Amino acid sequence: MADLLLLIGSKNHSSWSVRAWLALRQTGAVFDEEVIPLGTLPGQFALAQRSPTRKVPVLMHGDLAIWDSLAITEYLAEIFPEAGLWPRDRAARALARSACAEMHSGFDALRTYMPMDVRASKLERTGDVGADIKRIQTLWRQFRERHEHEGPYLFGAWSAADAAFAPVVSRFLTYDVELDSVCRSYADAVLRWPAVIEWFEAARAEPGADSSNE
Repeated sequence: MADLLLLIGSKNHSSWSVRAWLALRQTGAVFDEEVIPLGTLPGQFALAQRSPTRKVPVLMHGDLAIWDSLAITEYLAEIFPEAGLWPRDRAARALARSACAEMHSGFDALRTYMPMDVRASKLERTGDVGADIKRIQTLWRQFRERHEHEGPYLFGAWSAADAAFAPVVSRFLTYDVELDSVCRSYADAVLRWPAVIEWFEAARAEPGADSSNE
């Protein structure tokens, strides 16, 4: 058994889980994962035993439990500094952290009216998400214009910022959001990232679904 265990929710729905999972995959470390059936009594019992907030994701490292996807990312960046979870450049690193924090605490309309559903396609948007979509595309363009010659991701090389926005790429695909050429190119690059492909394939093969917990 690996020393690292990640507790996650449904791969089809749990956008918080995929962020932590992608960050952990980027480290290259061997880890185990356990899918908690959210919304069920066994799932609630399992979370009560191991998650201080009764939510996912939770990273178990020996006797230590780290909850919250952003805290997990920061912890992994400390114990695996060679993984490049944050950009090396100080200014880029600050912007990446700012973008992750905004994604982590904002975009309420997007979360409410465009829940993550990897298996679905061309779902109807029921609420006003225009401002959130516009802001996200503004962020993507801002970072891509600065780093377009360094690689296809927000800060050139893949980083925690891309893990943070990968569920948004999934949502934009599910709800058929129109993107400009810069944002479309970025979204396509995210969809080609091997760990994202792996997660999406597992989500599509998942036998049933539960609520997102986001």
